[in-house]
Amino acid sequence: MIVSPLHTAILDACVLYPIAIADALVSMAAEGVFTAKWTVRIEEEWMGALERQRPDLVGKLGVRRDSMREAIQDWEVPESAWGPLVPSIHLPDPNDAHVLAAAIACNADYIVTFNFKDFPRDILNEHGIILSDPDSFIIEQWDMDPIGAILAFKQMRARRKKPRSGPSEFADILERAGLPMTANKIRMAADLI
Repeated sequence: MIVSPLHTAILDACVLYPIAIADALVSMAAEGVFTAKWTVRIEEEWMGALERQRPDLVGKLGVRRDSMREAIQDWEVPESAWGPLVPSIHLPDPNDAHVLAAAIACNADYIVTFNFKDFPRDILNEHGIILSDPDSFIIEQWDMDPIGAILAFKQMRARRKKPRSGPSEFADILERAGLPMTANKIRMAADLI
């Protein structure tokens, strides 16, 4: 029996850009721990940022994007749903209004981001949306569905081919990627992952 995920989260471009963080979030969502959502515009942002930093990847990120889409079949918040909301949203950085608009449009519980300064809590509170960094979000979801989370990370680790890594090395990779609390959970569950 598949249980419906408890939370829906908009994944901001800054958490889809680093591959380890994106893989962790998408893996958990694919396992049904939570519902992950994003927009084509968010995709364009993370892909554009990565291509600017790594020009050798220009035109080569389609496979990663398509894999994420395939893992999360219902990923998209269409522009027709969030676009009309943007003019009424006033954030410190107007370029982030589409993220909040997408969260409102899909009734998200969370926006998962590193970009706290541009999403004032009082504005998010008006819409019942919680702001979370990816590490805290993963831990909260893990605590609600430890079996699903462990399975997601076990599968994520199994997909690593170059180089293959044991649970300890896998935890180290996640810690270096900016997920120290997640890495500690991995270490504690090493026998299961």
